[in-house]
Amino acid sequence: MSNLIRVLITDDHSIVREGLTLILETADDIVVVGEAADGAEALKLVAEQQPDVVLMDLRMPGMDGLTAIEHLQRDHPQVAVVILTTYNEDNLMLRGLRAGAKGFLLKDTPRTTLLETIQAAAKGESLLSADVMGRLMANMQAEKKLPTPLNNTPLTERELQTLRAVAAGNTNKGVAVHLGISERTVKAHLTSVYNKLGVDSRAAAIAVAAQQDLL
Repeated sequence: MSNLIRVLITDDHSIVREGLTLILETADDIVVVGEAADGAEALKLVAEQQPDVVLMDLRMPGMDGLTAIEHLQRDHPQVAVVILTTYNEDNLMLRGLRAGAKGFLLKDTPRTTLLETIQAAAKGESLLSADVMGRLMANMQAEKKLPTPLNNTPLTERELQTLRAVAAGNTNKGVAVHLGISERTVKAHLTSVYNKLGVDSRAAAIAVAAQQDLL
């Protein structure tokens, strides 16, 4: 039981919650510990159920997803948040990543991608589809103002290689195999990247790097 990934689903549409629950119940390593209809209910259930991953809709009545993510990042930073998004919510998606979400999913994503993304999020990783990555980069390039890293130290070539491999959807193990280095070294490179870009997650690092044309 200790190896099960505990998931909380937050969406204001009951049919979406029920559909996700049915899909997740088919996975041997995932258990749905609760469903919330808005951000406030999600925060209450997180405190009670201590999930590993929260699937978070952004547009909800009452407390919206962005506000809930900010609260979770402050009060429950160990909980990985994965944004549930639709094709017309790119700006909200980016704001959610900057608020602390670890990744994002389209609501019509295939079952395999849904399960793999949750499994990756539970391990502190992100799996980004080429489609979503393309939208992310396009939105970043459309913005005029670029964020400024917390320090002026540029990323090393190895750090860039690591970040690009992560942006391509590789797990830490996949990056290690691709670059011929250990997983521990991959984690060290990512930690350095986070510090230099002023972020604290893979998804946010990719977002900032895309905006700065590093990918």
